[in-house]
Amino acid sequence: MSPAEFRGSVTKGGRRDGCWGQPAESACLLTRYLPSPCTLDIIHKFIRDKYSKRFPELESLVPNALDYIRTVKELGNSLDKCKNNENLQQILTNATIMVVSVTASTTQGQQLSEEGLERLEEACDMALELNASKHRIYEYVESRMSFIAPNLSIIIGASTAAKIMGVAGGLTNLSKMPACNIMLLGAQRKTLSGFSSTSVLPHTGYIYHSDIVQSLPPDLRRKAARLVAAKCTLAARVDSFHESTEGKVGYELKDEIERKFDKWQEPPPVKQVKPLPAPLDGQRKKRGGRRYRKMKERLGLTEIRKQANRMSFGEIEEDAYQEDLGFSLGHLGKSGSGRVRQTQVNEATKARISKTLQRTLQKQSVVYGGKSTIRDRSSGTASSVAFTPLQGLEIVNPQAAEKKVAEANQKYFSSMAEFLKVKGEKSGIMST
Repeated sequence: MSPAEFRGSVTKGGRRDGCWGQPAESACLLTRYLPSPCTLDIIHKFIRDKYSKRFPELESLVPNALDYIRTVKELGNSLDKCKNNENLQQILTNATIMVVSVTASTTQGQQLSEEGLERLEEACDMALELNASKHRIYEYVESRMSFIAPNLSIIIGASTAAKIMGVAGGLTNLSKMPACNIMLLGAQRKTLSGFSSTSVLPHTGYIYHSDIVQSLPPDLRRKAARLVAAKCTLAARVDSFHESTEGKVGYELKDEIERKFDKWQEPPPVKQVKPLPAPLDGQRKKRGGRRYRKMKERLGLTEIRKQANRMSFGEIEEDAYQEDLGFSLGHLGKSGSGRVRQTQVNEATKARISKTLQRTLQKQSVVYGGKSTIRDRSSGTASSVAFTPLQGLEIVNPQAAEKKVAEANQKYFSSMAEFLKVKGEKSGIMST
């Protein structure tokens, strides 16, 4: 391509199809004609197919293409070079070298011919020379990134911008890629040499390892990489059309990224403890005086209820209803309650009986003898059938004895009884 063809025609807005301005023209050309990854992959596939006859297991032990090419060039036909090889230690880790040396001692590969070995070495030299040329171009492009992609280099830095441009195949191809693909540029494959691969992060490329993302805590880095990749897409599209050459758009996008980073790292707001609202019910009127005191005395706990509510410790209570309800009378009706002093009956809370009810009860006691099974606390299971030694079963009246006592009391000790004149037999003195 000639310089005239490269400059292109001038459009209405004064924009060229090539690069904007003369100083960045050579750098833009270099980014377009960087060695593509496909070229290195083709050479790696050729070397892998040829060297699999000598050491077929090496492909699975060293998955990285450049490391595989360097290892093949170092080993060649003699696999015994794995042990104590300083050059190999600069290419692979010690753990991988140990696995390669153990596998090389048991491999079933065959020796390569001299012609095949020479072609392998030429392919290795070609791949390494292409890689070195790529790095030299990267260094130059990195130094000219302020002219090629000023907005992109402001966001992620000149070094990372040059890397993703080189992998994408130029600024134009980078501007056509979506953000999800830009985030994966430069991702490494997992090491499958039998060791743990937890340190290798999947789906992480150059943007994830850039300084702007690595400055955040580890739990926010993936989220930050997605955000930075989205903003890099916008900046690359602005740079591909050679607009905002002073980097104004890049500064705005970077400020937006930093504001979001600060927002993510802010501590959560302190939860304020709100007091309970005032109750809606108003204050009740407090009555006082003699009427209120009398009402409290009338509705208060009586002594009978207090005795019924009191329970003894370590004693089995008898159920009042003879069911498994647990309703008992407490200390009510018990003689040995364990109290030394007699309970003081409060006259104010004592149950009161009207005078009319007192007269009615007195008349009933006069008429009926003043006793019953409830008042006398006699057993409720008393029967009219009795066992006698003479007749066996005999029907008797269990209340006959009570009636006799009641009649005698009514005759001699009744309140209705009068004085009787009784004449003494011996003295003849009238006695009352």
